[in-house]
This record gives sequence, C-alpha cells and structure tokens, in this order.
Amino acid sequence: MGGAGVVWGCWVWAGRGSAGGWLLYRPPTSRPHSPFKPWQYTYTYYNWPPGYKAQSEEEFRQTQTKVNGLQQSPTSSNYRAVELDNIPLPTTGGHVTAEVKMPSGASDVPLIEDNRDGTVSVRYAPREEGLHELHVKYNSEHVQGSPFKFHVDSISSGYVTAYGTGLVHGITGEPCNFTISTKDAGAGSSTLRGGLSLAVEGSSKAEISCHDNKDGTVSVSYLPTAPGEYKVSVKFAEKHIKGSPYSVKITGEGRKRNQISVGSQSEVSLPGKVTDSDIKSLNASIQAPSGLEEPCFLKKLPNGHLGISFTPREVGEHLVSVKRMGTHIANSPFKITVGEKEVGDASKVKITGKSLSEGKTHTENQFTIDTRDAGYGGLSLSIEGPSKADIQCKDNEDGTLTIGYKPTEPGYYIINLKFADNHVPGSPFTAKVTGEGTNRQTERIKRQREAVPLTEVGSQCRLTFKLPGISPFDLGATVTSPGGVTEAAEIGEVEDGLYGVNFVPKELGVHTVSVKYQEMHIPGSPFQFTVGPLKDGGAHRVHAGGPGLERGEQDMPNEFNVWTREAGAGSLAISVEGPSKAEIDFKDRKDGSCYVSYGVAEQGEYRVGIKFNDKHIPDSPYKVYITPSMGEARKVELAQFPDQGAMPNKPQSLLVCKNGAKGHLDCKFTAPSGQEEDCFTDLLDGDLYSVRFVPKEIGIHYIHIKFNGIHIPGSPFRLRIGKDEADPAAVSVAGKGIESCVSGQKTDFIVDTCNAGAGTLAVTVDGPSKVSMDCTEVEEGYKVRYTPLVAGDYYIAVKYNSYHVVGSPWKVKCTGESHADKGTVQESSSVVVETVEKSKTGEKGHHATIIPRFTSDATKVTSKGLGLKKAHINRQNNFTVNASAAGNNILYVGVYGPKAPCEEVYIKHIGHHNYQIGYVVRERGDYILMVKWGEEHIPGSPFHVQV
Repeated sequence: MGGAGVVWGCWVWAGRGSAGGWLLYRPPTSRPHSPFKPWQYTYTYYNWPPGYKAQSEEEFRQTQTKVNGLQQSPTSSNYRAVELDNIPLPTTGGHVTAEVKMPSGASDVPLIEDNRDGTVSVRYAPREEGLHELHVKYNSEHVQGSPFKFHVDSISSGYVTAYGTGLVHGITGEPCNFTISTKDAGAGSSTLRGGLSLAVEGSSKAEISCHDNKDGTVSVSYLPTAPGEYKVSVKFAEKHIKGSPYSVKITGEGRKRNQISVGSQSEVSLPGKVTDSDIKSLNASIQAPSGLEEPCFLKKLPNGHLGISFTPREVGEHLVSVKRMGTHIANSPFKITVGEKEVGDASKVKITGKSLSEGKTHTENQFTIDTRDAGYGGLSLSIEGPSKADIQCKDNEDGTLTIGYKPTEPGYYIINLKFADNHVPGSPFTAKVTGEGTNRQTERIKRQREAVPLTEVGSQCRLTFKLPGISPFDLGATVTSPGGVTEAAEIGEVEDGLYGVNFVPKELGVHTVSVKYQEMHIPGSPFQFTVGPLKDGGAHRVHAGGPGLERGEQDMPNEFNVWTREAGAGSLAISVEGPSKAEIDFKDRKDGSCYVSYGVAEQGEYRVGIKFNDKHIPDSPYKVYITPSMGEARKVELAQFPDQGAMPNKPQSLLVCKNGAKGHLDCKFTAPSGQEEDCFTDLLDGDLYSVRFVPKEIGIHYIHIKFNGIHIPGSPFRLRIGKDEADPAAVSVAGKGIESCVSGQKTDFIVDTCNAGAGTLAVTVDGPSKVSMDCTEVEEGYKVRYTPLVAGDYYIAVKYNSYHVVGSPWKVKCTGESHADKGTVQESSSVVVETVEKSKTGEKGHHATIIPRFTSDATKVTSKGLGLKKAHINRQNNFTVNASAAGNNILYVGVYGPKAPCEEVYIKHIGHHNYQIGYVVRERGDYILMVKWGEEHIPGSPFHVQV
C-alpha cells in the first residue's frame, strides 16, 4: 500500500448545518488537547461558606406549586425587570406585537422598542415567579427564535439565582451574557468559594468565561457559534438552581461560510491491465472488516494496471469488489490489508500558529497543519463568521500544509478542521478577529406565502414569470406529463414584460414545464409543476431566476422571479447585502410566484439571499456585481446577432450601433470551458461596428460588449454553438438513493440521460458529513452511488449543463449510527461527468415507448349482443361494447378455442367509446371470450360461448 506519503489536491465545497454536544468549561490553563465526545466544558468554584443554598429539583417543584396558586405571589417590585436586546426582525418596518404567557396561565403585554436597525428590544416587569414564555410576532408570524422562555426569581429568594439576556436569547458569533447572584443566599460573602458549576449544551462548542464582581455576583459570558436551541445549566453543590437548565434560542443572522477540502487517499495496484474505455464500464467498492462498504475510485495507472483509490478507515483485511454491469471481473473480490499507520487518525494531526485563536481583517492569517504521522485521510476546513473569509491552501510538499484565511469584517469566527471525517484536537476553534470592516449594509424583507389551491386534472394551469425587454416571439414552452408525453404549451404576455404559460393537465403527478428563450432555458427552467397534492415542501422546492440574480446597475431596478408554488405555505425572506443599503420591492402574483426588484446607490459586489422558512433555497446566496450607471452605454444597441446553433470553427459576426454615444467599444467572448478570447472589432461607418470572432467549442458562449468599460443593455449575450444542446428537462432521476439511506451503507440512484443529448452532469450531496461517491455509465445513463457516514438530512442536487433537473434537489433522510464526527456546517461532496449521448434503440426502443397513464373504471363498461353467448361456424358473430362512461383506456378482445386459435377478431370504434366487435370460428366446441378495458375485465368477462 505504500508508506504514509500524502498526496494533496484542493477543491472547493460549501454547505450549511450544525452539530450538538455538551460544553463543559475548564479554565484556560487546562484547555484539553483533544475533543471530548461529547464536547464538555465546565467552570467550577470551591469552598463556599455553608450559608449558601441551592434548591433540589423536588424543592423547586414544591416552590412552583406554591407560586402557581397555593401561596400568594410577592409584589412585582420583588422581581428584576427582564430586558431582551437586538431581537432580529424580518424588516425594519411592519407590525410587531409581543405577549408574555405567565406561569399562572394569564397573559401580559411587555414594552417593545424599535432599535431602527432591523431589531427590537423588549422590556418586561414580571409579576409572578416561575417559567414565562415570550411571543414576539411580526405581521402575526413568530420571528426567528420565538417563543422565548425565561425564568423569573424573587430578588430576595434566599437562594442562588441567575438572570440576564444570555439565559433567553442570543445571536451567533456574539457573546451572550448573564449574571449569577448570591446576595441574601446565606453568609453573603463577596468571595465565591466552591460548589458552583456551569455548562452550555447546544449545536456548537461555546467558550465560557466567568468574572467574580466581588459583590456577591458573578458575570458569565459564553460565545455560541451556530444557531439553535441551547441549554445553560447552573448548578450549586451538584444540584440545579431554580430555573436551571435554561432554554436559550440562538439565531443565526448574517453568518458567512467558506470551505475547502484537501484529499489524501491510498492507491493500490490490482493485477490485470485495462484500457480507458474499460474503466468507464467498471465500478468498485471496498468493504472494511466492520462491514462498512463505500464506493471507491478506479483509475488506469502508468503501467497499464488497474489502480484503486480509497480512504483507509480501519485496520485489517478489506475486500475490493470490481464489477462490470453488476458482475465481478476476474479475481474480484480482491483482498487488501490495511496497516495501523495507514488509517487516518485525527488525534495525530499537529497544528501550529496563533491564527486559530486570533486574527486581523484584510490580512492573511496563517497556520500550519502537519499530517505526517496521521495516516491517510481527507482534510476539510470551514470558516464561518461575519464575512466569507477567503481561504488559501499551500502544499509545502513535506507532508505539511499552510492555510491562510482573510476575513473582511471583525468579530468571532468558528473554524472547523476535520481529518478523515473526524475533528482534529481542539476543533472547532474560535478566532477573535479585530481590525477595520468594510461597512457592508444589509436590508431584509419577509413575506408570508400562502399555499396555492390544489390543481386538478382538466383545470386550467398557469405558470408566470417576468422577463422585461425581450421579444415574445422568441419564447416557447412545453409541458411533459408524468407519463412522459410532451406537448407544446400556450405562452402569452399577461402584461408588459410578464408572461404566462397555460396548459390543461390530463393526469395527476409532477409535470415538467420547460420555458425557452431563443431555444435556451430561461433562469429557473425547467420547472416542476405538481397536479394534485404536493409530495413534499420546504426551501429546497423554491426556484429563483432572473437578471437581478446575475448582474445589476446602480440606481436602477434589478429584477428577478421567485417561484414558491411547490414549497407550500411558509415565510419568504429576501436580503441584499453590499456597499450600500438596498430598497427592496416585492410583488405577489397570488399564483405561487412573486417578483422582486431591488435598487442600490453604489456599485460593487452584493449578495442576494433568499430564504424560505429561515433556510436558504438552492444556490442562495447569489453573488451579484452591480455596475456603475450605464451613462453613454445605454444608447448602444445590438443591431444584428448570429443564429443559435451554428457549428464550431466557423466565423460569427454581429453588428453594434453606437447611436451617437461617445466613447470606446470593447468586446470579448467566453467559451464554455471558461477561456476568454478577444473579438475583432471593425468600424463599418460612423456609428456601426462589425464584431467578429471564431468559436471553437460546442456549448453556450457569452459575448461581453462594453462601452467605456460598462456593459451595454443585455450584455453578456448568450450564443449556443452546436445543434445538440443538452436538455435538462429530458433528464429523469430514480432509485432508492433519492428516497432514504442508512449511514455506513452504500446506496444508489440512476440518472437517465436518454434523449437529453451530451452535456455536463454534476451531482452534489450536501449533509451533516461528506459522503464517498462515484458515478459509472450504465445503459440508460449514469449510476451514482454514495455512502453517508452520519445520520441526518441530506440534499442531493442533480444539474445538467448547470440547470437543476426536475425534482432537484431531493431531501433524503438518513438513519443509523454515525461513523464520523458531525460538523457545525453542512459538508458537500460532488462528482462531475462529461456525458455521451444516449438513446434507447432496437429492442430497448420497445421498452422506451411511453404508455400514457389512463384513468378509467372497467365496472362502468356495458356489452350486449348474441355473440356473447352463442356463435356459428364460418359466420361472423357480433356484439357491441359501450365504454362511454368508463374513462380513457384501450379495449382488448380475445377468443380462446378448444383446439385452435380463433381465426379472425375485429374491433371497430363507432364513436364516443362505442365499439362493434366481430369474430369468426372454424371448429365446434366451448370457447372463452375475454373483454378487457385496460388491465381489467368488463362485467361478465370472461364469457362462455357455445359454438
């Protein structure tokens, strides 16, 4: 297997998520060198004077009973006022209400203060002791984190008490503070000695710090680094104080993430030579001694032998199965022995550098990772904080890596560092970043989306979208039914720039609606359109698209569409973050789609976030560059554009008219591979330019036309080269792997690309752990296999030529025991394949014939005629069948004789699903006459006929 040499290669990954565990704080001098499982941090004081008291849980319950009716509550002055600051709202405007549910069941109204920065503060003077609930609503809908729970103690209770915002609510990356009071709890000593312990349990590690105020109180601060519900425990003499453990809602406003993965795998040569085409038809998996089976990669080694690449997770004998079309090749399964030094061990990774605990903005903060003694394993690094910090990865070619991250905003950053799917010692790290920020501003709006009424078969369906400034003659739409029947759909302009696709569905299920402009899918297409009840809902079912998510111009409306129809009811939140504050306009079209327009005052890079029920939709947030005002560039227009679908290596030309604009014209084009090429620009006369270029690749080319360095209206323009454009609408996905999975077990699904043309297939799996994944060619397309290592929800995105196929992404629930550490962010695994054109021909073509799904009832078919009872030799015997009330299907008639088949049967449709049937027999005897409507016998069938 080779020694412990490490081969590094970088690729980028992204995602979202959280992890759980107890956090027990130790003083900084005794910080652990390896992660606890579960994480636990505690803070302990010793030798308290005997007068201090903590209530047992039983005493606490008795006190609650007294408070809740058996004993009169003290007056309100006996309680501390509750103050909650910076509760985030969907927007700075709108109607905000708050209500407190008291332990007695009564309701009270607190005071709300608008902070004018997208947050509110709540003030409340309690009148009862015990657990309260605070409901904060915006436009009658709970804000993020609501309802909040808080415990109220009597100030002079005679017990140790705790109070403060940090026991109710907090924001990720910002310290949460609360106070523990020991005043009047006994001896009254200002020096804390003994018995007090604190713990924070939640979705991230939260560093705790304590300060003795020398006045009978202790100030406590902890730093949560992921959103979720946290439990804060305050114990004295190993017993919870009143109200402990406290439930704290941490909201995750404005956190940015960046991730990289660096792969290191073991390579083994297997006996036997292979060709490149052989490898495409083979797939391999490796089974560890524990039974864990994962897909692994095959490659052709320089000596022509078959090489296998995998990540060793266990010591012992592994079995490698190599199969062609499901059958083992010669000598498969192969045996491979993995030694102790080859298994990836996160605890043996060494890290040096201060940048894991502190950093500076606009500076590359570096640290070094040494994996020389840690065996083989992939390294994954994620950084999450107030800005998306750029990550640099340098291989020092000696088994060490130097990592640098450059944040642009100050604040706390959480750094997750995993090796071989497990946290390295001390991970996740919290780094405090200081320095100047970039003064980025964010504006948010939130709107409630109602569920659209169910669509029935035969009803008029409409899907709308806005595309300003286009010619409606270049638009076209098709609808594909669940049965595979594709029909043209009517498309029309509803109002200026707003278009509607209209169709009448003939069956229940998921329909595919393709909308194309100049023979290319518009952003968001192909659309999923469910007729009948929705199969599932949520953020992954929301689509968005439009020019405002690709580019924009300052001081102008930048527009895009959001389609929430398939997601069901929920709250839709739009945010725009960048150098200046945005003005956001929202228009609901009441058909499951809406239209968003935003304007900003300054040029630069902006991030447009779209969330549904507080979760980002696929591909959000979008990075949009806002250009300066067009000025003279607005006058320039495209006078002539080449036809779509031309062949490569043929010169193409277009005409650009300046229309009197003063300045310099600059043109270039970008090929599908990403390569940039200059165009040849020639002045034909005073205002008219000819732009020429030679595309050399098949696929979508982007032509950038700038005037004085600013894009002209509509630039960059899309030009498709080559006739056979891959069609994502023709791709379908099926298999167990998109329905459910079990951690540690490999599962698969088939991506059917027949009749979709050749293109780029990209499959991404986002979830609580990375997955091992491979993709192999099969007859109907490509089989994708993956093995999840941690239980939770995984999202599988399948894109064809950068467009989501219908149904993508799929939400897949994974059950079972975990085989790796869960991170605080979702991890992503991808595979990309350049596909070849597939079609079902010959015998397979028969299977490819799509039979429509019929809706019928055979019990409503009637029949009559002498031919159903008696028949005569050598004469035509007749009867009729009436299926006019039985729905749509096919009529089957068969006559079975005692010696030979019936010589002749004919069926004639005489209109309105009425049929005349005739048959001729040549032998005497008893015959069986079968009449079926589809798969079901009609009433009376099979009939007994005497000849």
